[in-house]
Amino acid sequence: MNKLWVAMGGCLLLAACAEMVGAPSASRLSSRSDCFLADSVNSFTPVGDRFVDVRVTRRSQFRLELAGYCPDVDWSQRLALRTRGGSAWICRGMDAEIIVPDRAIGPQRCLVTDVRRLSISEIEARRRR
Repeated sequence: MNKLWVAMGGCLLLAACAEMVGAPSASRLSSRSDCFLADSVNSFTPVGDRFVDVRVTRRSQFRLELAGYCPDVDWSQRLALRTRGGSAWICRGMDAEIIVPDRAIGPQRCLVTDVRRLSISEIEARRRR
C-alpha cells in the first residue's frame, strides 16, 4: 500500500513540475499534435488580414485566426509571434499574439483567437497555388 502512495506521489510531482516549466497541461490539449512551440515556427503566410498560416515543419502547419482586423499583416515581410500566459506552447486562441512591425506608429499587436492545425490536403492545396 505504501508503494502505491509513493508511486502516486511521484506522478503528481512530475505533473506539477511539467506545469511549472510551461508544458501544456492535459486539460488544455486534445492532443499534443494540436500544439506547437512558438520557437519552432520557421515561416508564415498571411491569409487576408484576419488569418496567418505558420509553418512548423513541412507537414505541420497551423492557421491562426486574429481578433478583428490586424493592420498590415497581409503585406508584412516579417512578424513576431509572442506567447501569452507563461507557456512556450501555442495550443488554442488566447495563447499568443502576433506583432507586426510598423516604423511610423510602432508595433501592431494582434491577439490570436483561434488555432487550427491545417490538414495535409489544405497544405498540399496551398503548395499548388
